[in-house]
Amino acid sequence: KLEFGVIYHCTEERLYTGRRGQGAFCNDKRLQVSKETDISKALILTEIGPKRDPATLKLFLGNIERLLKAQAHGVRVIGSSTLALCHLASGAADAYYQFGLHCWDLAAATVIIREAGGTVIDTSGGPLDLMSCRVIAAGTREMAMFIAQEIQTIHYRRDDEN
Repeated sequence: KLEFGVIYHCTEERLYTGRRGQGAFCNDKRLQVSKETDISKALILTEIGPKRDPATLKLFLGNIERLLKAQAHGVRVIGSSTLALCHLASGAADAYYQFGLHCWDLAAATVIIREAGGTVIDTSGGPLDLMSCRVIAAGTREMAMFIAQEIQTIHYRRDDEN
C-alpha cells in the first residue's frame, strides 16, 4: 500500500505532501481536488510519453481529438507529469491521463491526489496498477470513468517486466 508521497517543485518552491488518512498539502495549505463532473467544463491534462513513432503519435492525437469531440473544455500538455498531477490535486485541473508514465513518476502523486479527495485508476477503468505505465486521475470517479470510455490504449512495457 502507498502510505505517503512527497513532490518538490523547485522552480515554484512548492512542496506537495500527502499521507494516507491525514490529507494532502502544498506548503502547509490543505489541497482539495475539483469536483467537476461536466466534461464541457473540464480541463484535462496529459503528457505524450516517451514513444514518438507514427502509430503512437496517431493514438495520442486521436485521444485528444476524441476528448475535444466529447466537448471537453480543454486538453493541455504542460511538460511535466508530476506537475500536472499536482495541479490536479490542487484543483487547478479536473483530470489527467497518460500512457508511458512510470511507477516512480506516479506513486507519490497517487497518495497526494487520493488524500486531496481525488480518484486514481487504470485507463481501463479498473483499479490502479502502478506497474502498468498508464493512469487516469480525476477529481471525481465520474470524470475518470468518462475519460476511460473515450480514450484508446497506447501500449507500453510494464515497469515490472525486464
